[in-house]
Amino acid sequence: MSLVRNTATIGGFTLISRILGLVRDVLMARFVGAGFASDAFLVAWRLPNLFRALFAEGAFASAFVPMFNRTIAEGETDGKDGLPAGRRFAEDVLSVLFPFLAVFTTLVMLVPGPVVWAITFGFRESGGAEKLALATELTRITFPYLMLISLVSLLGGILNSLGRFWVNAAAPVLLNICMIAGLIFFRGATGIDTARTQAIAVTISGVAQLAWLIWSCRRAGIVLRLKRPQLTPQVRKLLVIIWPAAIGAGAVQFNLMISTMLASGFLGEGAVSYLYYADRLNQLPLGLIGIGVGTAILPALSRQIGSGNDGAAVHTQNRAIELSLLLTLPATVALMLSATPLVRGLFQGLRFTAEATEGCAAALTAFSFGLPAYILIKVLTPGFYARSDTRTPVRIAMIAMVANLALNLGFVFLTPLGYVGLAFSTAAAAWLNVAMLYITLRRRNHFAVDAQLARRTVRLGAASVAMGAVLLLLNPLIDPYTAGPIPIRAAALTALIAAGTVTYAAAAFLFRAFSLAELKGLRKRG
Repeated sequence: MSLVRNTATIGGFTLISRILGLVRDVLMARFVGAGFASDAFLVAWRLPNLFRALFAEGAFASAFVPMFNRTIAEGETDGKDGLPAGRRFAEDVLSVLFPFLAVFTTLVMLVPGPVVWAITFGFRESGGAEKLALATELTRITFPYLMLISLVSLLGGILNSLGRFWVNAAAPVLLNICMIAGLIFFRGATGIDTARTQAIAVTISGVAQLAWLIWSCRRAGIVLRLKRPQLTPQVRKLLVIIWPAAIGAGAVQFNLMISTMLASGFLGEGAVSYLYYADRLNQLPLGLIGIGVGTAILPALSRQIGSGNDGAAVHTQNRAIELSLLLTLPATVALMLSATPLVRGLFQGLRFTAEATEGCAAALTAFSFGLPAYILIKVLTPGFYARSDTRTPVRIAMIAMVANLALNLGFVFLTPLGYVGLAFSTAAAAWLNVAMLYITLRRRNHFAVDAQLARRTVRLGAASVAMGAVLLLLNPLIDPYTAGPIPIRAAALTALIAAGTVTYAAAAFLFRAFSLAELKGLRKRG
């Protein structure tokens, strides 16, 4: 299995999804804006996304994929096919997961009010009862997405284990297609009406994604039967593993939820939206790089560690970090230094004002400080999960969450930074998380930075600084054109991005961070 090839496969489909997601966000900024309606919708959408991150995608993949792989391996005795054993394990998991999701989703849909109030403090500083009522209504509409996407995660974990990464990576494309279609063809006359359309599109996309995964599993020879719930020994073990993994995998989501709570309850109109749009731009490289690398290395690490080849596992993680930094460092510098022209060129217009641009750009600069940390978390945590250790990342995540909460409270109530402070707190907490993950792995002799990674990191950093200098010179020249007609905006942003990319590539080869021969070798070796 090639690490680079699998990362590229996942990253390629994620790129399509993120580009469509960017189109969706541009349309949403124009037709919903960054205020009353968008704040309410984003809170309603945050809820199922939070629980999805906690109980489904991140946690489920971290716990289920290694166990599913081991079940197949144990079934491959005397030349037998181990897949039937894996399928039986997946059916046992489904028999417990489905009724839990059905009950939980139904309860929240019946009584969403207290949950919404708890994460917004009733929008006491921005909109009050009217915005709370709208967010509650939209939550009823969006929450079925949680159950649907959780089932998608189960089927996607199976396909990832079988090496069919592209199928699961392609599923989010359907979410963005549904939401874009809603914005283009079914939007209302007001921002509130369009927000309702978006909420409906979210749930419809969940149905579409589940249908896609069911069809893909059938093509792979996997058909799961829904049977009576039974807590088999393997399911019990999975449940023991998945709960701490849920908290660990959702640490960043918890931090974002804390930010949403404080922004909703104590900061002004639009604060939730500023944080959302900034985070979406920040998430673009995270989705392409961190999720791709993290997903690709987990099965490889599980096999290497399971066979006792710890040296190969350390090499895999070093190369994964190397690949991540190659792509992450320039993205970090670009988002921090060119935040204003990027936000203005993408979002400003109609209901998204110049004031919203400035607010969003400030939050993006703060968020981007933590971008390398968010991606390193994705690369380092598989080193624990592949060893069936989900408790240690959870303890580390909890410490980081407490630090994030303390910083959030300090920035909101003791400084004038407001939502910018919330974004910075999230970034700082992510760096604390990375430091503790690395130190723990190092002390256990499970990971060490090799000489090649240390050398490359310094050289990549120098190349990123060179790119940053060019961006600082170009920003004032490009920015005036980012508020013009769409073709001019597109040309201006393309010129800015192209200049940064060319500078970084040239500097990276000049500083010998990478050579063409090494890149070709890395592609072949993985």
